[in-house]
This record gives sequence, C-alpha cells and structure tokens, in this order.
Amino acid sequence: MASKLLLRKLHQNASNLRRLSTTTAAAAVPTYDAGEEISMKGVKISGRPLYLDMQATSPVDPRVLDAMLPYYLSRFGNPHSRTHLYGWESDLAVEKAREQVAYLINASPKEIIFTSGATESNNISVKGLMHFYRDKKRHVITTQTEHKCVLDSCRHLQQEGFDVTYLPVESDGLVNLDKLRDAIRADTGLVSVMAVNNEIGVVQPVEEIGRICKEKGVFFHTDAAQALGKVPIDVENMNVSLMSLSGHKVYGPKGVGALYMRRRPRVRVEPQMNGGGQERGIRSGTVPTPLVVGFGAACELAAKEMEYDEKRIRGLQERLLNGIRAKLDGVVVNGSVEKRYPGNLNLSFAYVEGESLLMGLKEVAVSSGSACTSASLEPSYVLRALGVDEDMAHTSIRFGIGRFTTEEEIDRAVELTVCQVEKLREMSPLYEMVKEGIDIKSIQWAQH
Repeated sequence: MASKLLLRKLHQNASNLRRLSTTTAAAAVPTYDAGEEISMKGVKISGRPLYLDMQATSPVDPRVLDAMLPYYLSRFGNPHSRTHLYGWESDLAVEKAREQVAYLINASPKEIIFTSGATESNNISVKGLMHFYRDKKRHVITTQTEHKCVLDSCRHLQQEGFDVTYLPVESDGLVNLDKLRDAIRADTGLVSVMAVNNEIGVVQPVEEIGRICKEKGVFFHTDAAQALGKVPIDVENMNVSLMSLSGHKVYGPKGVGALYMRRRPRVRVEPQMNGGGQERGIRSGTVPTPLVVGFGAACELAAKEMEYDEKRIRGLQERLLNGIRAKLDGVVVNGSVEKRYPGNLNLSFAYVEGESLLMGLKEVAVSSGSACTSASLEPSYVLRALGVDEDMAHTSIRFGIGRFTTEEEIDRAVELTVCQVEKLREMSPLYEMVKEGIDIKSIQWAQH
C-alpha cells in the first residue's frame, strides 16, 4: 500500500520532478550483503546486528507508515489552516488520532494534548503543574528510579525553592506504599511515579498509588512511555491526573508524544512554551500531522494486538532467560520477576567486566540501561537504588523484546551471550577463585 501510493504520486508529478539532491542520495540507507563486514564508529561487525533494544526505541510498524504517507505527499496541509480543504482534512486526521490515543487509555479525546514526546510531557507535568500552584503547593514526591527527565525537572524545581522527596524503592524496584503515604504533606502538590521502569521493566502499583493520591487530594502524574500499548491502562481506575506518552516506544514515529490531562477534577499547568496557543494553549506550535497520524495508528494497533503481543513476548522472554541460565551460573534478574513487563529483561552476570561484555556483544544491539544515560560509565542509578552491588550493576545488560522479535533471534542472542560470558570468565581470576570454593567477599584485599 505504502509503496503503491508513493509510486502513484511520483508518476503524477513526473513532468516537474527534479533529480534527487546529493544530500538525499548521501542519506540513503546503505545495503549490505550477507556476511559483509560493516565498519562504523571504529567497530567492525559482520552484518547488521539483531535488534534487542526495544526500550530505547521500536521500529515503525509498516501499517503505521502506510497511515502516515498520505500526509507527507498529498494531504500535507497545516491542521490549523481554517480556510481550505488542505487544512480541514489535516485537522480531521489529527482529531481522529486524538481519539485513537484516548481510547487506548480510556480517556476523553479532549484530555489529550499532543507534544514532541514523553520528555516534553514530563516537563510540562512536573514543572508546569508546580508553577501553576506555586502559591499553595511547594512539595513534590517522586522515586529514585524515575526517568532522568523527571529527576532533572525535580532538581530544577529545587533550585527554585521547592521541596522534593525522592522515595527509595524496595530491592525488587517497587515503591513502598506506606512510605509514599507517610511522605505526603499538606503542601504536597504532585506525586510522580512511572508506570513501567525503562531500565528494569518493573510495573509499579499505579492503581494503588492513584487511590492514595485521591484520598490525600494530591495530583498524580505517571510517566507511561514504556507502558503504553504493552500493559492495560485505564486512567479512570488508576485515578491519574497527568500521564506522559511516547510514540516511538509503541511502534510509532519518533518526535511525537502526548500528555493526558484530566478534566474532572480539572488539572491546570503553566505552559512551558509560548506561541500560537495550539493544543488548548498548553503546547504551542504546529501539530505535525503525519507524526500524530502515525501515533494514533500505532495506538489503534496496540489496542487490537496488545494481548497477543504480550503472550508472544512473554514466551520469547522465557526462552531467552531459560536458554542463558541453562548454560551459565551467576545470572541475576534485576527487578521484580512477577511484577514486570516481559519485554524488558535486565540481567547481571557475575564475575564479568561489564563494558567488555557489552563490547563483545556487538552482533546484538542491546544496552546497559537507559539510552539517555548509557553514555556514562557510571553504574546504573536505577540498579544502585535497588541495592545492587556496584560490581553487579556494572555487568547489567538490558534485553528488549518486541512485536517483531523472532525465536531465531532469541536463540542467536543466547548463543552469543553465553559464548561471550564464558570467554570473559575464562580470563577472570575471581571466577577461578569462586570455582575453587573461595568466598571472595571474605577476602581482605591489600591496598598499594
């Protein structure tokens, strides 16, 4: 469908068609023959690696691309143009997408504000809400394992004189509800707890948190970027006031997201950007019709296929974990095993140097944690908040499984992971000591 539409459009404009620019040609994706060596950023790989980093981003579903293409080629109008057909049809497409997003979380379309992504939605929720209620509310509660953009927004508020409580989490990554309840004060304006953690995949008790916030009369925000389309979401049952959503984590395009804002009881925020007053004045700027259409299509597909995807992904996760554990000891699952999204499997491998493991797995696209912080050589702050030893935190690998992951890819990932861990352990004197029955934690290491 997508290719036919594109060809038809090109033929219609053949007489006026210019040659592709050199810039476009240079940007074309290169193709590689099977077994051909790829060299990029100093790393040589024999062919494209298999992709297991779904928490960083997901590929666009081809059906989503089909929905988007007309709004790049023929229906390219500005949705805010009110005087002609091009604007009207784009506006209709935007409103349809708003309905599709709202349906997936059981919200009203009037409660959906389109943004550039979850980071912007988080900033509007945390800073925008506290700025609006600054005269009466001066306290925010969040957790130590939130996404960096939420933590940085809270630190920004601290610099402005607000108080922030960073709740610790239990060893399984879940928030302690009693500690949360005790932390709420008379001047608490917001509780922000993410629905599914991006690094370890644990699913927080959002419904119980929402119930506590409702009892205490406190607004509740949740970052649901990793939850949307993967676990059931009902903003009414969860008593959510604000919810951040992302397009590219649910097989939609990058550069688009949404903010759910409850209308009854009404939630108010101070806009973080000034402009033409689009999106009810909350988020000024021209709404990008093709991206929004793609986001809506991705949400519609997720509503239809979530149950099937979850069942299939759970089977692949079990295949991956059982395959690795059948051949390796000292493998630890980080975060709750029971209360987690199965597409996120964060493992630590004892007696292995973490950076060497990650570099050795260059045929598998995985990460050591959040894509927003993986450039740092410091151990994951999320794992440290769980109480994971620094050595084990350094050896963590996050495997992300998704809609298009195959059994063959899982089996290959098991094979490569086992091979690399065994190779590194052969070079580890610590592992040799453990095999000889020595308790390395009891050794008093001499300092030089």
